[in-house]
Amino acid sequence: MFGYYLRLGMMSIRRNSGLSALMMLAVGLGIGVSMTLFSLHYTLSADPIPHKSNELFAVRIDNWDPDSPYSDNRPTEPPWQHTYKDAKALLASDVPTRQIAMHKSYFTLNTDSDDVKPFMVVSRQTTKDFFAMFDVPFLYGNGWDESAEDSFEQVVVLSKSTNEQVFGGEDSVGENIRLGAYDFKVIGVLDSWAPNIKYYDVNNGPIDEPEDVYLPFALTAPLELPIGGNNNCWKNEEIVGFQGQLDSECVWTQFWVELNSASQKAAYMDWLNGYVTEQKALGRFDRPMNNRLDNVVEWMEANEVVPSDLTIMVGIAFLFLAVCLFNAVGLLLARFLAKSPVIALRRAVGASKRDIFSQHLVEVGLIGIGGGLIGIVLAVIGLAGLTKLISDVEQVARFSWSLGGIAIGLSLGATLLAGLYPTWKVCRVQPSSQLKTQ
Repeated sequence: MFGYYLRLGMMSIRRNSGLSALMMLAVGLGIGVSMTLFSLHYTLSADPIPHKSNELFAVRIDNWDPDSPYSDNRPTEPPWQHTYKDAKALLASDVPTRQIAMHKSYFTLNTDSDDVKPFMVVSRQTTKDFFAMFDVPFLYGNGWDESAEDSFEQVVVLSKSTNEQVFGGEDSVGENIRLGAYDFKVIGVLDSWAPNIKYYDVNNGPIDEPEDVYLPFALTAPLELPIGGNNNCWKNEEIVGFQGQLDSECVWTQFWVELNSASQKAAYMDWLNGYVTEQKALGRFDRPMNNRLDNVVEWMEANEVVPSDLTIMVGIAFLFLAVCLFNAVGLLLARFLAKSPVIALRRAVGASKRDIFSQHLVEVGLIGIGGGLIGIVLAVIGLAGLTKLISDVEQVARFSWSLGGIAIGLSLGATLLAGLYPTWKVCRVQPSSQLKTQ
């Protein structure tokens, strides 16, 4: 019977093509607007590394001003970043499976080739575990090891795009490049890698592209490599020269650990509490003990990666969808009641109320699917428009197949729900009264 109802529904839509198109457009407009904003929210809030997000933890300790919290709006939150000396000290723990200290920087990249002009690159000075901990794929070569860090080897890993720009995409392992005033040997080239959210450093832009080059964190101090990105200070202290910056209470480094069990996490928190207690004895960390281990999802929530304004806008968009569906209900009601004589005739020859209900519900479903397809087209256009209007959202303003399925399902479900009343109303048509008037 479903095939029969489907054929009747398609015939009815063709007979009333204008009104059917209007209803699909009304539903599609609501779906398009709501899915445009929902897709942004969905991408920003999605777990960027779901297979191990519960094992990766951003580490936080509170070195801030004893008389004022780091954030006036959220006074219970410790700073998002660390001082250089704390990041170095935290690397001494042997509890985590892996651990990373890192910071952002900028360089001018030069080569010996006359065909490649110098250009600016964003760098990440980090420790050896960065690539394994965040599952960063390699196209050529690999990262550096502990011996390279201990001997301050000037090695570099390039992103795929940087390697294509400098070496035309060829295997560049063993080649040399110049970053700022120093020469570096290429030991690895990354494959395509662009998490939706740059969760490992949301302080410097959660939707920024990953860095262009990666260097050992150990080189920052001896080479006095530039420090970039977010840098916050609270203490009235005299900072003289590069070493003064390293010794200061300013926070500009990030620290992550990989902990594979609850007992390991508890052991690391004990170690962290012990470190802060030692520093308190030395006259630092005057604020109450407030150490945090946030997994990836908790870290994104704590940093409000999804803006509250966007959540409100998504709610408004779904209210707009409800208004569109309300209009569709009126159009459906008018259309179905106009078929009362035909429905009465079908009832008179033996069709039950259930048959009439099922037939019209299938027709409503077809309108819902049509509205969903129109909504997908409008959402794709809307997201493309957002990338033109707002910079740096290309990475998150993307429409995926899964979102397409959600759009169709939402449109079908919402339209069926909205069509229940018109369908129920048409089932109450009395055959006798309708046939007498004909």
